Amino acid sequence: MTYETPEATAIPAAGGSVAPSSGRRLGWNKVPEVTVYFWIIKVLCTTVGETAAGLLNEQADLGLAGVSVLMSVLLAVVLALQFHTTAYRAGVYWPAVALVSVVGTLISDNLTDNMGVPLETSTTVFAIALAIVFVVWYRRERTLSIHRIDTTGRESCYWLAVLFTFALGTATGDLVSERIGLGHWLSAVLFGLAIAAVGLAHFQLGLDAVWSFWIAYVLTRPLGASLGDYLSRPNGDGGMGLGAVVTSTLFLTVILGLVAYLAVTRRDVTEQARSARHAA
Repeated sequence: MTYETPEATAIPAAGGSVAPSSGRRLGWNKVPEVTVYFWIIKVLCTTVGETAAGLLNEQADLGLAGVSVLMSVLLAVVLALQFHTTAYRAGVYWPAVALVSVVGTLISDNLTDNMGVPLETSTTVFAIALAIVFVVWYRRERTLSIHRIDTTGRESCYWLAVLFTFALGTATGDLVSERIGLGHWLSAVLFGLAIAAVGLAHFQLGLDAVWSFWIAYVLTRPLGASLGDYLSRPNGDGGMGLGAVVTSTLFLTVILGLVAYLAVTRRDVTEQARSARHAA
């Protein structure tokens, strides 16, 4: 499923050309092509983010705040590697996404569990924060397309947006499954249907490709989290009882296999980067 194409997502500035970008121009896109592999790994990463955050919080004996600091440091290291690369690298990009998933979950959990912030409030705050990132990104770059992540400025906006989509998705998923009381399985079905509706609106009704992508990107977070909770939680708590260790290990194994496959085959490298490499 591909919601974006380079032609569909370029938003022209006044005068018909894309506005100049700030930051070091890299020439090659720093994110993968949006393919079925992209969505599969994204959902798997969100599931791991949910189960791994809970597992670390329970087993590491560091407390929620300590685990949050540890994972934030690891995320900073991996993001430094991501920013240092000059083109998309599956082995760097996807670990960054997985760690953002964990940190985004921990941010939401800290607000709810340690600070007592209601889920309704955190959901609203994260939605506003994401909207601000999009406004700043568009005002600077005149595009929100992920096919144009080729400067440090755009890459910074991109990863901020990704972080807030994960935090927003976590809060939204918890709000639906716990406060509204739908349960993990029904929540997963609901979010899956919502993503399908976005795809239908894009392909059949002409919903803008950029917004289709970002709406689906937000919704995959609570979808993956609901799946993770359903698989890992005990039977008496509405789950299958696999446990966080088994669920995290299973999904991490699949993620590693897919990332290794993509690193070798380069099936998710954008045509722009592929053409540039051939011409070099």
